[in-house]
This record gives sequence, C-alpha cells and structure tokens, in this order.
Amino acid sequence: MLFDVDGTLIDSSYFHALAWWQAFRREGLDIQISAIHRCVGMGGDKLLDHLVPGCTPAMREDLKSAHGAVFSTFWPSLRPFAAARDLLAACSDAGLAVGLASSAQERDLDVTRGLLDAGQFIDAWTSSNDADEGKPAPDILLACLERLKLSPADVVFVGDAVWDIKAAAAIGVPAIALTCGGISEAELRDAGAVEVYDNPRHLLENLESSSIARLGTGGVRT
Repeated sequence: MLFDVDGTLIDSSYFHALAWWQAFRREGLDIQISAIHRCVGMGGDKLLDHLVPGCTPAMREDLKSAHGAVFSTFWPSLRPFAAARDLLAACSDAGLAVGLASSAQERDLDVTRGLLDAGQFIDAWTSSNDADEGKPAPDILLACLERLKLSPADVVFVGDAVWDIKAAAAIGVPAIALTCGGISEAELRDAGAVEVYDNPRHLLENLESSSIARLGTGGVRT
C-alpha cells in the first residue's frame, strides 16, 4: 500500500494553498487561490511552472522558501483526518507493507508523520528529497516502491489529487482517490481513479470490498 499524505491522511491541502498564496503575494504576484488549490499535490517546481510561467530560478527559490516558512506557521493547526491512523493500522495488520509516497518537504513530513502517530504501521516513506521530479511524474512512487522492495504490479496507491492519480497511472499502479483534499469525484474519476471515497474513514469502512482487499500476496510484508 502506498499513501499520499497531504490532503489524503492529513487535512492540509487548503493550508498549502494559502501558504503558496501568501508566498506569491510577497513577490507581488496576484494569483487566484482557487487556481493554487487545484495545483496542490504537484511537486513545488511543477506547481510554479504551471502558475508562474517564466519564473526565474531566483524567484523560484524565493517562492519555495516563502511557502515553506508560511506553511510552518500552520503546523499547530494540522490534524489527521478521522480514522487515518486506523486505516494504516488495518492495512498493516492485514500483512501489507505500507509506504508514505509523499513529495512534501522533509521537515513538513516529519511533522505530519508525528501527527499520524502510526510509526509502527509504516514501513517506508519518501519526501521531496527522494525524487528529481514531483507529481504528476511518478518518481516519488518509484522511490517508495524501491524502499519497500516492491514492483508497481504489487501495490495500490491512495491519494486525493488529480496529480496523484496521474503519477500512479504513469507506472500502472491502480489509484484509489479520496475527496477530502477538495477535488471532486468526477475529476478524480476522469483522471483514472479506480475507486473514490470521501475520506480515510469511508475507505476503511469499505476496505473489504475495495481494490486493497484484492491485492493478493504481492504487497504482503516479508
């Protein structure tokens, strides 16, 4: 099992959108926050390429630094979605290897992993340091698979953004989508999600009928 973190297990997507919005305003860029939210889940460089065409290397670094600084002020407000820890525990208890395929900054991921309080159920994780390209490129997923010593055929990925679904599709991994990150079911299905649930609790309640139950032995921890 591979899980995205922000917007999937942690209620943080809108905080990321607001942090980017404030970073843009610091640079004199007036970008609609709804447009920013739709790009949350992309790697930072890809988000900037999409929203600020022609962004210079110096401005890129300033914007990424500002986003990180602003987002850190929201750390005390972050919360896991209901049953996020229970979902990870259920997958682990079923004998499945569990990885967090996140492209977050390492210090942000350290915070969100702490909030999940699920270290005993997590076998591997990644941050933005582990991939050359962020989502929708599949680099983060591949890095997590390598750490788990699994192949794409062995896993299911759970995410909340169109970019998560596209990253999974690029390497043939079936993706379950959650709408708790703020993206509609229709958009997630159009992107290729095999199933869509409201949030981690909803997926947990339907675990036995989901694609996760049909993983077989490929993703079982050895």
